[in-house]
Amino acid sequence: MTLTEPTLAPPMAPTTVDMAQIFAAHAERASRIEALRPGNKDRLFDGLMAAGITHVTVTFDGAGDSGQIESIGAWSGETAVEFPATEIEYAALTWDDPEVEIRQLSLEDVVEQLAYDFLSDTHGGWENNDGAWGEFCFDAAARCIHLEFNERFTSSELYTHDF
Repeated sequence: MTLTEPTLAPPMAPTTVDMAQIFAAHAERASRIEALRPGNKDRLFDGLMAAGITHVTVTFDGAGDSGQIESIGAWSGETAVEFPATEIEYAALTWDDPEVEIRQLSLEDVVEQLAYDFLSDTHGGWENNDGAWGEFCFDAAARCIHLEFNERFTSSELYTHDF
């Protein structure tokens, strides 16, 4: 019987992950995105006012790892109106490019994008497990966005008894 030496290559050195660097990069990206929001909101509110839209309502619902905007309604006072075909600039960062990308989006698409952004920022995971539902109100005259958020959860209570 002949003894042979193993032919496997030696294991690779373990990699190191710099979590501080990852968290710092994430915080820097989040800060840059947050800096774009006031301009996007201003352009949206200017566009809504120019179109005679006083407020916009957005309803959403999510559960079981999926969620979506259910409806977007535009209003002039108490009267429902259609969104005009107007497009405005929307500034965004993409995942694969550090540069700001300027997109031309319809007013309705900007409302939808901001709603998803604010949901993600304030209630990340709103679509997971039991999920959540609610409504945004984009008040063009007051230039503010109000969110009513309802979180679903499963509850259980444990009772123990010794007799």
